[in-house]
Amino acid sequence: MKFILGEKIGMSQLFDEKGHVVPVTWIQAGPCFVTYVKSTKPQNTDLKKGQTETYNAVQIGFKELERKKGKKLFQYLREFRGGEQEVTNYKEGDKIDVSIFKKGDIVKISGISKSKGFQGVVKRWGFKGAPKSHGTKYTLRAPGSIGATDPERVFKGRKMAGRTGGRRVTVKNLKIVKVDKDKNLLAVRGAVPGAPGTLLEIKG
Repeated sequence: MKFILGEKIGMSQLFDEKGHVVPVTWIQAGPCFVTYVKSTKPQNTDLKKGQTETYNAVQIGFKELERKKGKKLFQYLREFRGGEQEVTNYKEGDKIDVSIFKKGDIVKISGISKSKGFQGVVKRWGFKGAPKSHGTKYTLRAPGSIGATDPERVFKGRKMAGRTGGRRVTVKNLKIVKVDKDKNLLAVRGAVPGAPGTLLEIKG
């Protein structure tokens, strides 16, 4: 069970052993710290008598802020679920850094995609649009017919204009190309969701 939080830095390129160009995304990953361990068989005293957790997970914090009353405060907190045995391997205060990954590992990365505001059907869904010939005036980028006459209503799920992006996206089967332990950097082949500075959840 490998997981870490990071921030997207941006895209670049590296060269592999054969001299081929590899497009990569650089990620500032960690260091993160375990802030809480959720287990269906808890061993901590934070829960009230008779109270139990309903699932197993490890909560980690990323980007430490100023300490308050001796406790660490983090800008980001996220949970990663796992089996009971996997979760109990961690304890509060454990440090997680990029050393848990190595070159060639396959990971999946989740983040919030870029927000693009209110868009028409051509940009949002890739509609072809009306023919750009003589006679086409105001319907060049219009959606066209949105339903038949008989139902006298528009069915749910039709592809229409609306807000684009700004949603949680997960990209699977991304290969780690390079791990820089000194600077806590990961180079992942391909693109990941979001703009530079986006929080990313990386799981092996």
